[in-house]
Amino acid sequence: MHLSVIVSTYNAPAWLEKALWGYAGQRHRNFELLVADDGSTDETARLLRRYARRGLPIRHVRQADDGFRKSRILNRAIVAARADYLVFSDGDCIPRADFLTAHATLARPGRFLSGGYVKLPMAVSRAIARDDVTSGRAFSLPWIRARGVRGPRRLVKLGIAPRAAPAADLLTTTRATWNGHNASGWRRDILAANGFDERMQYGGEDRELGERLENAGIRGLQVRHRAVCVHLGHPRPYATAESIARNRRIRRTTRAQGILRTPFGIDQP
Repeated sequence: MHLSVIVSTYNAPAWLEKALWGYAGQRHRNFELLVADDGSTDETARLLRRYARRGLPIRHVRQADDGFRKSRILNRAIVAARADYLVFSDGDCIPRADFLTAHATLARPGRFLSGGYVKLPMAVSRAIARDDVTSGRAFSLPWIRARGVRGPRRLVKLGIAPRAAPAADLLTTTRATWNGHNASGWRRDILAANGFDERMQYGGEDRELGERLENAGIRGLQVRHRAVCVHLGHPRPYATAESIARNRRIRRTTRAQGILRTPFGIDQP
C-alpha cells in the first residue's frame, strides 16, 4: 500500500532530523514524505535537501511565516499528496520502525486511525541520538527509564508486547479521536470534509477534522498501542487562551450542527 505521510514542522530542524531518522528506518518502504512547513528558515530546507539526496522520498511543501497557520499548510500538503491513503504526524514525533506498517495494514474503508504517542521530557529528547532511533533503543522502556523518566501511564504504550497491543487498543477507555501527531485516513474522505478548518490555530484543530469525519459516518479506530511514536519535548509559545477558546467554540458548533464539510478549508469561496 502506497502512503503519503504528512509531517508538520516550524523552525525545529534538530527535532525534525530525529523524526527523519525514524522514517528512514521504516519497515514499510512504499511511501512519500511531505514535510508541511509553516514558514521555517532555510535551515529546514537545507536539512530536507540533504536527506533527499540520501534517498528519503521527501517533498517540501512550504509557506511564508505569517503566524500559526498549521491548518493551511496541512491543506496544501493534502492537495499535493499522491497516495490514496494519508498518514499525519508532527516533526517533533519520532516513529517506531513499525509505525507505517501499522497504518498501512490497519487501514479500513469507512474508518480513520487514531494513534498515540509517548511524551518525553526535554532532557531525554535532547539525548536521543541517531543510533538510539535506528537500533530501537529510543522506544525501549528500560532505556527511557534509565534516563529518569517515571510514571507507568506515561510509558505504558512502550511496555506492551506487540501480540498484546490489539487487546490493549480494544480495552482502552480513551476515545478514538483524530490526533495530529498520529492519525491516518483516506484522502477521499479528508477531501470530502474539505480538509482542516483554516480559521483554527493551536488547540484542538486536528480533533475538529475528526469530528467532521465522524459526522459523515467515518468512524475512528483505536490503534494507539499498535502505531507508536515518541513525542519530543518543546515549548509552545503559540498556545494562547484566546486561540484555544475560539477553537472550542468552532468544535462545539461542528458537533451540535453535525457539520460534514468546512467552508474554511481546502476549497474556499
